[in-house]
Amino acid sequence: MSYSYPFDESWSKQEIIDVVNFFSLIEKAYEHQVSREDLLTVYRRFKEIVPSKSEEKQLFAEFNKSSGYTPYQVIKKARDSQSKTIKM
Repeated sequence: MSYSYPFDESWSKQEIIDVVNFFSLIEKAYEHQVSREDLLTVYRRFKEIVPSKSEEKQLFAEFNKSSGYTPYQVIKKARDSQSKTIKM
């Protein structure tokens, strides 16, 4: 992994940890597979920290640019799927 996870320096330590956990699961969905329920749970927590759609899009774009992984597609697949696991 030669990239970093995007975050806002104004967030608390726990918020940064939670956002990093979210992006880590996105990465894991591409490289292995993740539990759909775990992914949706960390996404809900991510949305508590980043309620703004525009800020979410900006963070997703930063992550996509540095990693090549698209968080939006992972979340969309998790929402649309009834499978217990998500793999991209």
